[in-house]
Amino acid sequence: MQQGKLLIIDDEDRLRNLMARILQLEGYDVITASTGKEGLRKLQHEAVNVVLSDVKLPDSNGIELTGQIKKGWPATEIIVLTAFGTINDGVKAIKVGAFDYITKGDDNEKIIPLVSKAMDKALLQQRVAELENKLNDKFGFDRIIGRSQAIIDAIKLSQKVALTDTTVLLLGETGTGKEVFAEAIHQASQRKGKPFVAVNCSAFTKELLESELFGHKAGSFTGATKDKKGLFEEADGGTIFLDEMGELDLELQAKLLRVLESQQFLKIGDTKPTQVNVRILAATNRDLQAEIENNHFRSDLYYRLSVFTITLPALRERSKDITLLAEYFMQYFASKVKKPVNSMSTIFIEKIEAYKWPGNIRELKNIIERAVILCDGNELDETLLPYEIQHANTKASTTLSAFDLSSVEKLHIQRVLNHTHGNRAEAARLLNIGVATLYRKLKEYGLE
Repeated sequence: MQQGKLLIIDDEDRLRNLMARILQLEGYDVITASTGKEGLRKLQHEAVNVVLSDVKLPDSNGIELTGQIKKGWPATEIIVLTAFGTINDGVKAIKVGAFDYITKGDDNEKIIPLVSKAMDKALLQQRVAELENKLNDKFGFDRIIGRSQAIIDAIKLSQKVALTDTTVLLLGETGTGKEVFAEAIHQASQRKGKPFVAVNCSAFTKELLESELFGHKAGSFTGATKDKKGLFEEADGGTIFLDEMGELDLELQAKLLRVLESQQFLKIGDTKPTQVNVRILAATNRDLQAEIENNHFRSDLYYRLSVFTITLPALRERSKDITLLAEYFMQYFASKVKKPVNSMSTIFIEKIEAYKWPGNIRELKNIIERAVILCDGNELDETLLPYEIQHANTKASTTLSAFDLSSVEKLHIQRVLNHTHGNRAEAARLLNIGVATLYRKLKEYGLE
């Protein structure tokens, strides 16, 4: 039996009822309307996959109606019913979006296969839309949780650049969600139906990373028994996300620069360049400008990567989001391990909000997962937290003295870092001190 809903719009009662009966016997859920206005009203209240509409209706023209339906319900397929000698009407209808047309009075057996093809297409489009919605839920911007201005600003910047093919450099500490942002940018781009390939540049040796990124030819080195595609080739047409960019060897940096400039690279052992069409998103927790000064990173590569830079705030800089994220992770892990955990005690919340979270969101996620697993009731309390978080100072005990010079300096550094969204090189410039001095003060005040 077929599945799907049909709407038949025709003012001839006998023909409309006959078609409805035939198609119901084929397993379709059929509704009917005698005018264009009634048909549009039913479309607003019913999830219709296929419409069969007469060209000549008492209150409207079927060709214009087809255009209206396609504009309001683009996934709905329309078959136009034309009278003898008005095949031209059917052709016009197809131009405005109809699936096909059939002449009224033809053998009813022609209707069934035509409706079946239209239904297959409509249901396929429906499944594609459902999959896209699931992908957006899993990888899109909607999965990024936060109400603080810093994270809202980062999301807005990412949404704007997602629509382009511009290279993006994501900056931020480890665990701030750089890969989550990269996936969301890809999913919101025109490349969303193509591959998204992520690689951690710090997870490989130089030699292995070169092979992983660019591939190799058989016999190019010991153990290379056959040709291998690199990740750039695997990502062709889509996006490649290079995490921990600051770890790249200078030689590989030069090779990456060529890809950015020409979309070409040489596989290991090859003499002919490979052409790709890849968007590059990169991320690092290092200060690349400091790395350039120390001759550890190429300035020309930095300028090509930093066409559009987005700095993700550390979790301690978006304190109002800590509880929000903790609640999300609590619900997620409670559902995953099938436990009735649904709340957090006041002290639990105070403790997690007072902690500095050096591991950022990743650390918070792991702590909440641990707490849910250890919880025997339905509420998370402070005894489920690790020792260092249980004994973290609460907000009340960390109030700064208005007269203590070190407290004033610490507060000022925090404000400047918030202003620069965590960019320490920029913060040092605004503070008129060296980067090394800033790092020393961050360590001294426990702001690392």
